[in-house]
Amino acid sequence: MEEEIFADLQHSLDASVDHFRHECGKLRTGRANAALMDGVRVDYYGSESPLNQVATVSVVDARMLQVKPWERNMCGPIEKAILAANLGLTPSNRGDVVLVPIPPMTGDRRKELVKVVKHMAEDAKVSSRNARRDAIDLLESLEDFPEDDLTRGKKKVQDMVDANTKRIELAEKEKEVEVLEV
Repeated sequence: MEEEIFADLQHSLDASVDHFRHECGKLRTGRANAALMDGVRVDYYGSESPLNQVATVSVVDARMLQVKPWERNMCGPIEKAILAANLGLTPSNRGDVVLVPIPPMTGDRRKELVKVVKHMAEDAKVSSRNARRDAIDLLESLEDFPEDDLTRGKKKVQDMVDANTKRIELAEKEKEVEVLEV
């Protein structure tokens, strides 16, 4: 039972880091990244579909994304969906592809994004601490569990959370460097 608790804790901790990295990938840093289009939903014959299910998103160069729809008549709806997604991007419909230039960011916008990254990192750390609390509660609820083993278990849980916090902080620093890079 004890090992199951540790395995569940590790899964929760890994999920918090993965979620943080995924959310960081969605931030526009002045560099083209196909993940920027993850939240865009296109009206595909009356139903809202994710952009990646109706087109291929690729990076042309550092400042340009190309969206190539699988059906040529979808360029208009894709262009409208990108505008409606409120990403601060202005797509250009070329008939068979939609080009999305990524404008350079201002210094103030970079500072705002660093604050957003710090907030997202703190949310990931809170998630880790919640997982720690849940794991400790489960350890304490075990019947016939020796006090020494409980103490060792709590220490192991804390060590796992500390290692996860370092992973989050490292990912945070990497993203801050990327955001501040001109």
